[in-house]
Amino acid sequence: MNMPDIRQLVPHSGQMVLLDRALEADADHLCAEVRIHEASILAGADGVGSWVGIEYMAQAIAAHAGWLALQRGEEVKVGFLLGSRKYEANVPNFALGSVLHVHVRRVLQSDNGLGAFECRIDIVGGMANAAAATVTVFQPDNVNQFLKDGNVG
Repeated sequence: MNMPDIRQLVPHSGQMVLLDRALEADADHLCAEVRIHEASILAGADGVGSWVGIEYMAQAIAAHAGWLALQRGEEVKVGFLLGSRKYEANVPNFALGSVLHVHVRRVLQSDNGLGAFECRIDIVGGMANAAAATVTVFQPDNVNQFLKDGNVG
């Protein structure tokens, strides 16, 4: 599958785009790739702390929403990470030189913009399920109106 550049799929810019590329997507799933290197914005001597995995998951969800929007001929919109349930990391960090595959699968989507995704991070050539969580998100129809007065409709 020929995927658009990740920067076309997420509403982030510059170094805040933590994903390197989207590998595949369908109506309910997206897989993105992250390469951990010394220049990674959150990298330390041991790599990137596994706590950053929740942001990788959130950005993969944003990429999924962006991919769906592009499929419909719409623009990519801002969304919000509401929280996670049982984020579990089985490694203390994602080591320098490792390649991660971030899988997100939509399990719930309501008409008001609330959604839930089952997420996992696999280390390519290493550990499957290095991290996992259920992530809840919100994407209002009109983000500016929502930020102004909190209305979701």
